[in-house]
Amino acid sequence: MIDIQQLRRNMDVVATALSRRNFTLDVEYFEQLEAQRKESDVAKQKLQAKRNAISRKIGDLIKHGTPVDIAKAQFQEDSTQINSQINALNDTADRCQQTLRAWLLTLPNTPLASTPDGDSENDHHIIAEHGTPPTFDFPLLDHVQLGEGMQGMDFARAVKLSGTRYVVLQGELARLQRVLTQWMLQEHIQNGYQEVYVPYIVKSDALVGTGQLPKFSDDLFRLDSPAENYLIPTAEVPLTNLLREQIVLSDSLPRKYVCHSPCFRSEAGSYGRDTHGMLRQHQFEKVELVWHTTAEQGESALEKLTLDAENILQLLDVPYRKVLLCAYDLGFAARKTYDLEVWMPGQEKYREISSCSYCGDFQARRMKARWRSHANAPIEWIHTLNGSALAVGRTLIAVMENYQNKDGSITIPEVLRTAMGSDRLHSIDKVDN
Repeated sequence: MIDIQQLRRNMDVVATALSRRNFTLDVEYFEQLEAQRKESDVAKQKLQAKRNAISRKIGDLIKHGTPVDIAKAQFQEDSTQINSQINALNDTADRCQQTLRAWLLTLPNTPLASTPDGDSENDHHIIAEHGTPPTFDFPLLDHVQLGEGMQGMDFARAVKLSGTRYVVLQGELARLQRVLTQWMLQEHIQNGYQEVYVPYIVKSDALVGTGQLPKFSDDLFRLDSPAENYLIPTAEVPLTNLLREQIVLSDSLPRKYVCHSPCFRSEAGSYGRDTHGMLRQHQFEKVELVWHTTAEQGESALEKLTLDAENILQLLDVPYRKVLLCAYDLGFAARKTYDLEVWMPGQEKYREISSCSYCGDFQARRMKARWRSHANAPIEWIHTLNGSALAVGRTLIAVMENYQNKDGSITIPEVLRTAMGSDRLHSIDKVDN
């Protein structure tokens, strides 16, 4: 959430920053809310002054010998009327505050100066490319053809079970996904991350805290019971909320968390896009990284978090590139984002496999997550970061397509061979129909 004081002091600066992401700040509406707030405050102050004057008069009467009950009774009608008016103004102020907060929750984060301008994905900056897309001397297969060819990927059964945009993995392909997940977790744990297991159902407040609500309500799976609870769209939500409504000491920062979880998304805004195979599904898995830091640590932490995600791709030895997103394409809560895009031979293009974002204090303000250096020190807002390291399904696709062989088998990346107990995936035995 944007700092309300920043809006009040530097409205033009905030409006200009938000315009970089093609968002128009409704200055007139904000000024109307501010006018209502100020009008209410002024009226309340006048009434409180009148109430204080009455209290002084009552005190003077009592001081000069008038009994307390009689002194109060002389001003009872005025006091009652003033208190009633103050209560009404308090109600108005509460409604104004609620309206203002609801409006603030719809405002996206402001981009950092180091985030480039642009109005489409063509304006992203390619920072680095790693590896060379492989060439093949045989007809190329995509992950669906490879997976179905070895009877390890079954979309037809998934449709019967759950509908479209789901998949059943089986045999060695299911095992490869599990091995990938466990290996990623272990790599990040060795790099200083604390592993966390989180609930897959969260309250709406948690989604408000990270910015999924209210803007992205259509992309979430909401539960009927308990009401106002949702399936998580990413482990970022519960991980980031771990410090919700807390004040921690700075010597415990940065905190670095890693978590494997399923993710559930309705994909309401992506109708007709990436419907082929496993690229965009309602249920998928990720290994997620989340940092809690101070403001001073924030931007350098983004570089480190992104390197940790890149490390997974480098160890798997698959071609990828690092892309700095332009302001127009930033996520709602992000100030700066690097996308990691892996080469997908089946599509002959790079596809996003990770987004690593620095959110500043935007999420912390919504969650009331704070820190201080010691018990009597000033309280500061925590700064948050998150990134996929990696999306497991897309990593599986990248491995399958980049390591495919002429006979339809898949060579297993060297770092996974011990856990898999093999160096190649062949056709998997069919299960009973």
